[in-house]
Amino acid sequence: MSTHRWPHLRRLAAITGIAATLCSPLSLASRERSDRLLQSALQLDADSKRGSAVFTRNCASCHGKSALGNEAQGIPSLAAQRRAYLVKQLADFSANERESRTMHGVVSQKAIAEPQVWADVATFLSNLAPLTSPVTGNGKQVELGEAIFQDQCASCHEDDARGDDDGFVPSLRNQHYSYLVHQIRNISTWHRANVEEDLVRFLDSLPTDETFAVADYLSRMRTPVRDRSVMQPNGILNDTGDQPPPKPAKPK
Repeated sequence: MSTHRWPHLRRLAAITGIAATLCSPLSLASRERSDRLLQSALQLDADSKRGSAVFTRNCASCHGKSALGNEAQGIPSLAAQRRAYLVKQLADFSANERESRTMHGVVSQKAIAEPQVWADVATFLSNLAPLTSPVTGNGKQVELGEAIFQDQCASCHEDDARGDDDGFVPSLRNQHYSYLVHQIRNISTWHRANVEEDLVRFLDSLPTDETFAVADYLSRMRTPVRDRSVMQPNGILNDTGDQPPPKPAKPK
């Protein structure tokens, strides 16, 4: 199947935009609250040690002590995820811009409910070693998944699926297959309010086999990544060179 049938969707904004359709006053209010919380958190000085302590007490029971997730329970790996993206998700959960009864309960706790805590936890998580052995799919359509991702998704998520250098578009590599499938389906059925309408339409257009193919391809994307010079929140330029993107792990 040709992957050139969605040329108008090449520059999908995966996370931060506001949908073109009109929003209800309640939706706009929650989105504005989330944006305020996000900007507040990103301007704070983060402490990774504090973030580690908070994560261990409040999050490790689900996500694991090294934040590598739980494939059987559909819990994502958070290790090495983009810092700004993690902060945004915590702000969105807090403002009910993203659904999850479990996470709503977590972020409502006093120990988690402040932007400073989100900044600390996100910094800790972003500095962890990534998941090196995600659970993958059956490997039957990896080439199809690669073609779709590189043609339609890499312009936002980068060709090695590491996310954008601003940090708001997430890394999709080093992640469990089942979680990737679950989130594609969630987004395509309008169960995540914090994504753009065009992304929802695109993912909704994917047949089931293509959804599985993209998720399987991404689950095989492992470290190392092709790094670029990136300005860190503290103003330090991290220049680690430019390396060719890795090939996904071959199906076993």
